Amino acid sequence: MRTLSVLMLLAVLLTLASSAFAGDFGLGIILGEPTGISFKQWLTERNAIDAAAAWSFGNVSAFHVHMDYLYHGPLRADVDPGGMLYYVGIGARLKATEDDSRIGVRVPLGLDYVFDHAPIDIFFEIAPILDLAPSTDFRLNGSLGLRYFF
Repeated sequence: MRTLSVLMLLAVLLTLASSAFAGDFGLGIILGEPTGISFKQWLTERNAIDAAAAWSFGNVSAFHVHMDYLYHGPLRADVDPGGMLYYVGIGARLKATEDDSRIGVRVPLGLDYVFDHAPIDIFFEIAPILDLAPSTDFRLNGSLGLRYFF
């Protein structure tokens, strides 16, 4: 499972690195469960891919990688450039320790404040997770983050 963890991390990083040159790429921190580095690539005005390479401090400390496809919508119909957006998505998560690895499906739900005159966003999300392997289990992650967009 350690090899799978490394391969998944490399795939995430290569995908993000190749898309970083397309614009609208954000890099920052995510705090909570998990805590680490956060990435986001806007695909359209409403759709994005986000990912994190982080450390999980749950019952057992573990390396955590996730990648999600997100849909964003304004909290109000008359939102100005910048402002508060909600988002919902679907993605995958890998959580690896020395003895065990878990692969699951994430459904992130969050709020994202995008600044109008600064290339920064602040977000809060809750992500229910259904682990599928090696056994089925339900988990919940919650995080606060900040990203700078290049």
